[in-house]
Amino acid sequence: MGIYAGVFALTSCAVSADTTTETASCLISNGDFEKDGGKNWPAEWSHPEGASWEIEEGNHFLRLKLVKPDQMLTVYRSVDVKPEHKAYALSFRVRYKDMKKGKDQWHDGRIMLDFKDKDDNKLNPSPRSPYFNKGDSDWKDETVEFLVPEGAVKLEILPSLIKVPSGTIDFDDLKLTAVPAEPIIARQKEAEEKRLAEVAKRAAEVKPQVPPPPADKIPPELHVAGNKLQTPDGRDVWLQGLAVASMEWNAAGDNILKTIEVAIKDWKANCIRLGVREHFWIGKGPYQKDGGAAYRQLVEDSANLCAANGVYIVIDLHRFRAPEAKDAEFWKDVAAKFKNNPAVMFELFNEPHDISWEVWRDGGLVTDEKKKDSDALAENKEKLKGFQSVGMQKLVDVVRETGAKNIVMVGGLDWGYDLSGIMNGFALDDRGGNGIVYSSHVYPWKSEWQKCFLDAAVKYPLFIGETGCEVERMPFIPPERHEDPYTWAPDMLGIIQKHKLNWTAWCFHPKSTPRVILDWEYTPTPFWGVFVKEALSGKQFELKKMR
Repeated sequence: MGIYAGVFALTSCAVSADTTTETASCLISNGDFEKDGGKNWPAEWSHPEGASWEIEEGNHFLRLKLVKPDQMLTVYRSVDVKPEHKAYALSFRVRYKDMKKGKDQWHDGRIMLDFKDKDDNKLNPSPRSPYFNKGDSDWKDETVEFLVPEGAVKLEILPSLIKVPSGTIDFDDLKLTAVPAEPIIARQKEAEEKRLAEVAKRAAEVKPQVPPPPADKIPPELHVAGNKLQTPDGRDVWLQGLAVASMEWNAAGDNILKTIEVAIKDWKANCIRLGVREHFWIGKGPYQKDGGAAYRQLVEDSANLCAANGVYIVIDLHRFRAPEAKDAEFWKDVAAKFKNNPAVMFELFNEPHDISWEVWRDGGLVTDEKKKDSDALAENKEKLKGFQSVGMQKLVDVVRETGAKNIVMVGGLDWGYDLSGIMNGFALDDRGGNGIVYSSHVYPWKSEWQKCFLDAAVKYPLFIGETGCEVERMPFIPPERHEDPYTWAPDMLGIIQKHKLNWTAWCFHPKSTPRVILDWEYTPTPFWGVFVKEALSGKQFELKKMR
């Protein structure tokens, strides 16, 4: 059929027998493309480049074919939603030829469907888009049914062809009719019950690769004592290690367990920072079909591997800007799972930026504006949007409410770099746990070391969760802010060693810059990895220049 039901879960390919039409009229005028609007184009439809009005045996239809690379070709139509309408059925005919899926999951032929409110904001949940991404097909009939979200005043219907390497798609006879909502709700409920049962079945089949270690192998529990981390018997512990990436962008991860083992045994790390994402944890990432069971097991296996070697692991929620309610839900679940595990610490939020210290701590409205001098203009192409933040204190509270006393780590502003606000009234309340460690990410384009992290290190334990350098200037760094890694790296490691700052080098992955390794043979990069491996082995570096 061309529709991947495992992703889109369309209700049917024809209106079901128990569905009756509430209104006999079709809500899309000229959906058969027969009425001529002039200039060789059907009336009431937009006319983008690449769309054509075709005729075969007296029948008109719409054809979409990309005319330039990376084109997003969409034909727009809008339908007013009446208050009495609670559900719709959209039927259409479709035919495609030489269709090849593009780079991303949504690069294909499809009909995009978006409900909008009176302020033209997109409403969720949006209807699932029927899509077509491979091969050829003769004309065939399709029907999808969907509910109308509360507050909808408009439905946008966009037949589309999006960034495909090749392909032509034809649409005809688009009909939208209002239908009863109850049968759709019942079918969705039944489908969700079946999905949850299947997820539970698959989750039960996921087996651990690394069993929980015996108690005598697990490292001692840590707590904050002044600006140090200590064991229950008062011994200071200095965390030094590597950031292991990929689980923040890939639900399967890239060589995670092997990489952790190499980091521990060959590179002498006593701490691993593991980046994760909230949507993978609950199984909402692309291609996940087990409700996140395999992902959660891999995180647990990583923790067990670290613990079995007497090494600590920092679970890092690798998100940006400011925490939202979904992040609090994530930590509620993760903290309950790893509650009071001596080897596990929680880094609550990766890199906050472009918010005030008030919002950072207490939450509030986050606007879609960037400061003109913000490093956000350089470090990330992330498009900012407005939303409501819950604040960092809320994340601490959520963890503590589970009964977890595990050490928590919290990054400052300016993409996790700036901790100056901690010394000016914005320190967090630990709520009775084992303590808070403040995290800073230090890269060559950052300056004012004393103000931005060293001042805080006098009073609080510090974790340089990310630091690293590249020999080639990264595209987002202005030339005047690039620094020779062969002078920067020794100074950075020198200041870490001088103040015994806890740290993990970014990044123990050959494709995530700044790179510690060149390849999956774990060959150290000469401009950063060599320095890191030497420091982890005990070589001392001298700080010659402050930044």
